[in-house]
Amino acid sequence: MEIVVYGHYGFALLMFPTAAADFLEYERFKLIDTIGWFLKEGKLKAFSINSINNESWLNNNMHPSHKAMRHQQYNQYVIEEVVPFIHNHSKGLVPIVTTGASLGALHAANNFFRRPDIFSGTIAMSGSYDLKTYSRGYSDDNVYFNSPIDYLPGWEDNNMLEKMRQGKIVIASGQGSYEDPNASKRLSDILHSKSVNHWLDLWGQDMKHDWPTWRQMLPYFLGKFN
Repeated sequence: MEIVVYGHYGFALLMFPTAAADFLEYERFKLIDTIGWFLKEGKLKAFSINSINNESWLNNNMHPSHKAMRHQQYNQYVIEEVVPFIHNHSKGLVPIVTTGASLGALHAANNFFRRPDIFSGTIAMSGSYDLKTYSRGYSDDNVYFNSPIDYLPGWEDNNMLEKMRQGKIVIASGQGSYEDPNASKRLSDILHSKSVNHWLDLWGQDMKHDWPTWRQMLPYFLGKFN
């Protein structure tokens, strides 16, 4: 599994690709260029990793239960391999903020919510946080516990909730073509019910589900982190 690193110092920004894309997607679509100032100034180091979505939710030849198992294996890869790589590369236990757009937003938010003891925050852009959107209604434990809309309402671990409350959480969406701002609103309502502070930011009707939106969003929110 390939990882590409940008920058030389600062907190870690862990980037999850959209859809079936790879670890170089954010570079190809110029999103890395938009955060160039933060990288040059040593505000952050960006770590962009591969996805296996084409081996799970985007593979229509797999049964949903097998897709969910693959998703869970991906989570284990992130925790057991990517996180230690980041700490080793950064020569210390730097804060790690997750981010991603579209399906990458689900991975980014889900990893933070599941492990706020490891991750320091998330910037989730244009996501759907109900995994049943991708499982076509199928559910089992692997689906349920990777679907924030499902597991967060029943979250009872006060220690983990407190760590979640200490994190920096941005849930953002445009309201233009192919965006689903209601998905972000629904997640926001659940976070409010758990007294988890976060920033729900819905951009205008001119902001569609596409790269120009995310190229504006990510540097804007990173600017608020510093």
